[in-house]
Amino acid sequence: MTIKTTQLNQLKEEVSKCKGCLLCETRNNIVFSDGCENAPIMFIGEAPGKNEDEQGLPFVGRAGKLLRKYLEEVGYLKEDFYIANTLKCRPPQNRKPTKEEKLACEKFLLKQIEIVNPKIIVLVGATALESFIKTKITITKARGEIFEINKKLFVPVFHPSYLLRFHNEKENSPRYLFRKDLEKILLLARENES
Repeated sequence: MTIKTTQLNQLKEEVSKCKGCLLCETRNNIVFSDGCENAPIMFIGEAPGKNEDEQGLPFVGRAGKLLRKYLEEVGYLKEDFYIANTLKCRPPQNRKPTKEEKLACEKFLLKQIEIVNPKIIVLVGATALESFIKTKITITKARGEIFEINKKLFVPVFHPSYLLRFHNEKENSPRYLFRKDLEKILLLARENES
């Protein structure tokens, strides 16, 4: 077992005991992470949904399956990415997380980032964007842009749940742009391999 594995397991145990907000009372499972702990790319989503809460894994519902389909098609390997969320527990009816809930989980997410130490952090959707990019900017304007914060690269992308509303990939459609953003991120990670 590596040091990272030990540290992440200890953090997961800490999260499982968290009572920092009321979501601990309604969750079935904490949703900690999935993917490779040594990955150069870390995806951060919003919060667990129903399927995630049941399985204890991020991005396993319809939106998650779409994300994973695109990752595979674009050429991501399992060792390329690690996935987490801003919240570790599901908000009722999949509502948007409150500031208090995000604050309660923030220390866990920041610790995950510190341990995994990815080169690129992909902010999946508006909630993740708002958690890290403090200027007022919409996901539509920010997606695909590269932000550097504390020597880390952050790239916002559309949330795959938004993509479920669209069914084609014609040029400049949300699905087309999402695919292009994923390609750009993978290329950036490969260029920065040391």
